[in-house]
Amino acid sequence: MSDIDNDLLAPAAAPLEAVPEGGHAPREKKKQFKRDKRDVHGWVVLDKPVGMTSTHAVSVIKRLFTAKRAGHAGTLDPLASGCLPIALGEATKTVPFVQDSRKLYRFTIQWGEERDTDDSEGKVTHSDAKRPNADEIRAVLPNYVGTIEQIPPQYSAIKIEGERAYDLARDGQTVELKARTVDIGRLELVEQLDVDHAVLEAECGKGTYVRSLARDIGRALGCFGHVSALRRVSVGSFTPETMILLEDLEALCHRAAAGEGSLADALMPVETALDDIPAVAVDGCDAARLQRGQAVLLRGRDAPNFRGPVYVTVKGRLLALAEMDRGEIVPKRVFNLAGLLGSAGPKRG
Repeated sequence: MSDIDNDLLAPAAAPLEAVPEGGHAPREKKKQFKRDKRDVHGWVVLDKPVGMTSTHAVSVIKRLFTAKRAGHAGTLDPLASGCLPIALGEATKTVPFVQDSRKLYRFTIQWGEERDTDDSEGKVTHSDAKRPNADEIRAVLPNYVGTIEQIPPQYSAIKIEGERAYDLARDGQTVELKARTVDIGRLELVEQLDVDHAVLEAECGKGTYVRSLARDIGRALGCFGHVSALRRVSVGSFTPETMILLEDLEALCHRAAAGEGSLADALMPVETALDDIPAVAVDGCDAARLQRGQAVLLRGRDAPNFRGPVYVTVKGRLLALAEMDRGEIVPKRVFNLAGLLGSAGPKRG
């Protein structure tokens, strides 16, 4: 998931070589030194700008923190802005919990044109002069709420016989993508900007394509449509209040380098991703066993009596991801949180 950071410190000048007789002075040789990476653990909730890929965003955050490991918890297209949770260090072990979280999107549909990418970057494939009013839009939205079948966009990252669908589409191939079951908890019309544009909001589960929603709603209304603007508002417990703009993060890095703050102020704790599963506290002896990958059995009247995933703490510190089975804790992922740790993260209004 992480990207190699090739950012270099300013090179140091090498000594000049002697000029050979009748020749020219050789070019000055320069040495380049890679920045030392460090252990950084936590989440940066980036308010990703339009035009930046998710992979590039990860590499930028990794460079700013000089972190050893980083990865994101759910791709945002370059066209989209908003909530991109980026895991650093041991937080990468909790990425699956964030990927499975509910997401909230606000998006604009432009009526009258369907495009091959289902967004404004593609070529027009169908068009119609009809334009829907607010009542007509609201009338079709219930058809896309609940557990529904959805055909992904032709330009998507789904693999077909080892090839990405978007690579095949760029090569001019028409691919038959199978419908997928997705869950949409809420879909509402927010406002009509003008006769050609409507803003909607969707709260949905893993694997939902907003571009497919816009395409299908446009077809149902008989006017066609595509996404012209898209913003991810939240992902699970990562909300607008926890997001940070790239320019604000860069400014914080400069202040931290000058001794006027700490990069930890931009990090949320690793366990933020685990808000939806129970926490179990253990003492030092049990913690030592879990640290070695050994199961422990909690006894007594207050011992948990259920089955399922838990995260384990010792003295308030995250220790492991585990499975609980009627009092027995079986560790699945153990954390090593030596280094820079996230605290509360940024709070923004």
